[in-house]
Amino acid sequence: MEKLAILDCGGQYTKVIDRRVRELGVKSDIFPINVKSEDLKDYKSVILSGGPNNIGEAQRLNFDDKIFELGIPVLGICYGMQLMSDHFGGVVASDVKKEYGQCEVSIDINAPIFDGLSEKEQVLMSHGDTVKVKPEGFEVIAKSGDAIAAIGDVGRKMYGFQFHPEVDLTENGMKMLENFIRKVAQYKEVYALEDRIQTSIKMIQEKVGDKKIICLVSGGVDSAVTAALLVKALPAENIYAIHIDSGFMRKNESDIVCENLKELGMKNLIRENAKDYFMNTIVETEEGPIGPLVDTVDPEKKRRIIGEIFIQIANQVIERLGLDKENTFIAQGTLRPDLIESGNPDISGFAHKIKTHHNDVEIVRQARKKGLIVETNADWHKDEVRRVARKLGLDEAIASRQPFPGPGLAIRLICHDKNEEVEITSEEVAKLNEILGQTPEKGYILPIKSVGVQGDARSYRNLCLMAGRKTDFDWKEVTTNAKEITDRINSINRVGYILNKAEINNEIKCFNMRIEDENVELLRELDYIVTTTLEKAKVNQTFAVLIPIGITKKYSVAIRTFVTNDFMTGRPGEIGKEVEKADIEKIVNEIESKFGDKIEFVIYDVTSKPPATTEWQ
Repeated sequence: MEKLAILDCGGQYTKVIDRRVRELGVKSDIFPINVKSEDLKDYKSVILSGGPNNIGEAQRLNFDDKIFELGIPVLGICYGMQLMSDHFGGVVASDVKKEYGQCEVSIDINAPIFDGLSEKEQVLMSHGDTVKVKPEGFEVIAKSGDAIAAIGDVGRKMYGFQFHPEVDLTENGMKMLENFIRKVAQYKEVYALEDRIQTSIKMIQEKVGDKKIICLVSGGVDSAVTAALLVKALPAENIYAIHIDSGFMRKNESDIVCENLKELGMKNLIRENAKDYFMNTIVETEEGPIGPLVDTVDPEKKRRIIGEIFIQIANQVIERLGLDKENTFIAQGTLRPDLIESGNPDISGFAHKIKTHHNDVEIVRQARKKGLIVETNADWHKDEVRRVARKLGLDEAIASRQPFPGPGLAIRLICHDKNEEVEITSEEVAKLNEILGQTPEKGYILPIKSVGVQGDARSYRNLCLMAGRKTDFDWKEVTTNAKEITDRINSINRVGYILNKAEINNEIKCFNMRIEDENVELLRELDYIVTTTLEKAKVNQTFAVLIPIGITKKYSVAIRTFVTNDFMTGRPGEIGKEVEKADIEKIVNEIESKFGDKIEFVIYDVTSKPPATTEWQ
């Protein structure tokens, strides 16, 4: 069978490359970048993935350079292009152009890999280093402004893209990959995937046998699909569905979740109300104790605490039911992106941790090593899970349900400690003012940090706010400026626009904030206003974030909308296109009417992923 080898440099999107290749009908396998060239002799072409490292001696990833002597087509993506360029005598530098987000590139439509495309294409960039001088024998076949965006050697069938063709934000990326596969590498066969549902059912039956299994069900489509597959694979009496209400669920959500579980055919349904346990438990880790949540600011620690407690409670339920903890399986709806972002070493030996997902904390990894974790979705992305849900006959309300992270509202409440603030420099402020130039907007850099992903690495950087035209701002101008801000000011990875105030005449203050009942309940109500009003918006996710900033009030709220298929990349919903302006104005008015005594600013997050992540933490 014709096969394609993907060499993993630790990129966030390596598994997405694999998925795209499979969608194009070619069998693919992922290898670490340091695989021996002789192990690739049965492969017809190679793709080198992106990655978080640079090619400087300290960070360079070692690889067998004989892969370039195999005489087969090679496509290098982002870091992969830089490795290839360096190998063939090109120059890679960090002083050319840093780009994070969607960009327009000019391409050479005569290059075989760009056959059938336009001279201008929208692509996704996420890089700090750039090829400054093309390698010998290669031609520049795409540019981003004056910077090299793609190179090609037609004779040797070797190509490099600084951008990522595998993600949604590269609008014709699938066509580029198809050109590489069918026109450059000349694959003829079509590889049909096995039926995923039957494969999953068989895996569950072989792994679990006649033993008992606990299924942790949050209410989202991921865990619902896992539960539905378990019901098809195993006797109902061997399955225990546990819904753990951490106190951070959305309004009325736990009631809805439990009703859905009953409809799935779950006989053994357990609802654990564990708010106080989540709030006040100290968790032991290899680095020492962390927590409790009520005293925790750091988002990574919040995620670790919550993830550990989920499994602790599951184990408590196992003991209460009289089951053997060492022989009882735990099922969860883990997705491939969860493991990639968590920096799971079993998925990639070189990927950086972006943020710990609650379903991949250390206690889960230890249980995996014992073979006690069942993850039916671990090879899938969100849109694939939705398709499986529909094939399983799940209600569309579940299949299309918006994602809700396991830690819930706890990571949408941005805790802050004023003692840990880093001063904003005058140079950063001057650069921001220069970018905004003659626009009606004024900009404000705040020491409120959120998590981002830049150049395949985690960033934890400042928030920038713009204000000037309330809901009448020019979308294209503002999002273009937001991108330039995150490209040029290294301390910023997220930009928001203030919708309810045109002029800010006083200093914006940041306040200390920890998780407590008052602000969790406030966020729950704000989130309900945002999500119900934008119910029919043409976006894949909508939610509210509570931020401890204001002038005379100590809270502000951000509206986050997200348009994506795979949740590895995406962009905010455009007001006037995917999101109705009238709905945004309705949200602003309702928040000011009901919570005007508590909320200072209503903000719209205008940042893509990258450089921001979907969630703020």
